[in-house]
Amino acid sequence: MTTQQQARTQLQAILDTHRHEAGALLPILHALQDTLGHIPDWSVADIAQALNLSRAEVHGVITFYHHFRTSPPAAHNLQICQAEACQARGSRELTAHAEQALGCGLHGRSGSHDLDLQPVYCLGLCATGPNIMLDDKLVSRVDAARLDRLLNSVKES
Repeated sequence: MTTQQQARTQLQAILDTHRHEAGALLPILHALQDTLGHIPDWSVADIAQALNLSRAEVHGVITFYHHFRTSPPAAHNLQICQAEACQARGSRELTAHAEQALGCGLHGRSGSHDLDLQPVYCLGLCATGPNIMLDDKLVSRVDAARLDRLLNSVKES
């Protein structure tokens, strides 16, 4: 069985599990992204048909929420808090430094294609910002030098 055939089988299992729930679209999209790492373009038609929605409706939900990805994720993910408390503690400057260091903007992928740079709007540690999430690790009080060390440790791993 090819990788796409396996993905279609996984999508079908997700659809079978959630299609009869009220408001099934979001749980289906979350489950699919959790399973495949992203929401493939080909899946939109299958989801729309299963839920009796138009492809435009499904596509609209996918593109409305920044959480959903339509391409496979990079090996690493850096999220920098953009909420007001972190902005007051320097997250805008930290974001500009990260963009320079990685060679991409927010919602972009580093020049080496191994790290996605994403905004996030509150990581729950407002008093200790600016805060980041690097892969699954929450880090507080991040400045440019600390970010450089963290990025170097990711490159070395």
